[in-house]
Amino acid sequence: MRLDKLLEAAEVGSRKQVKRLLISRHVKVDGQVIQIGSFNVDPALQQVTLKDKILEGPAHVYYMLNKPKGAVSAVRDQRHQTVVELISQSDRRHGLFPVGRLDRDTEGLLLLTDNGKLAHQLLGPLKGVIKQYEAVVNEGVTEADVQAFQRGITFHGGVTCQPARLEILSASQAESRVLLSITEGKFHQVKKMFLAVGKKVIYLKRLTMGSLVLDEALSPGEYRPLTSEELTRLQAYFNERSEGND
Repeated sequence: MRLDKLLEAAEVGSRKQVKRLLISRHVKVDGQVIQIGSFNVDPALQQVTLKDKILEGPAHVYYMLNKPKGAVSAVRDQRHQTVVELISQSDRRHGLFPVGRLDRDTEGLLLLTDNGKLAHQLLGPLKGVIKQYEAVVNEGVTEADVQAFQRGITFHGGVTCQPARLEILSASQAESRVLLSITEGKFHQVKKMFLAVGKKVIYLKRLTMGSLVLDEALSPGEYRPLTSEELTRLQAYFNERSEGND
């Protein structure tokens, strides 16, 4: 939320008084003086202080969901169950939405939050957030496929993907199980990448997204709040990416 809105919610004074506190350099975020009221903060991830007193505020919510097959990555849908509907009414927050999307028949890690800034950090094309998938493919995956993915797969139509890491876990003429790591999120990207090399994905599950790792204790359809450690690692991950892009 905006820093000035957090200060107002903490009842430290009127809007005019909040502006004076900011101008007077009395407000810090993670030890740094901030004088801009529109500066975005999250008390769950950052320490906000007024005259060295820590301010608590309405923190954003973050849920790790093991998305099941059949649910759509949307807030509302007229035909199918949505991932937001998997969150109990008592845990839902106004503005809750899935960060990115997984196909309806894809399982695995999905983050739901009401923090739009975090979503931008995870999905921004320049951030290079790594997402890892486990996939089962309908025939043998070869070392030639590994090299093709590393060079960057080109879809039918000329769109070329960023280089991807493909690891073969097991392979036979009838079926292969692989791990795939990508930094993009093109529409149906994983399925299209394998179709480009003449193969079909018959099972797909996302395992990681940035520093987040799917909690295997979660059955499909189950969720839990992110831990403070996961939130701290996520913030550190973004900081590293931001420094690398400077």
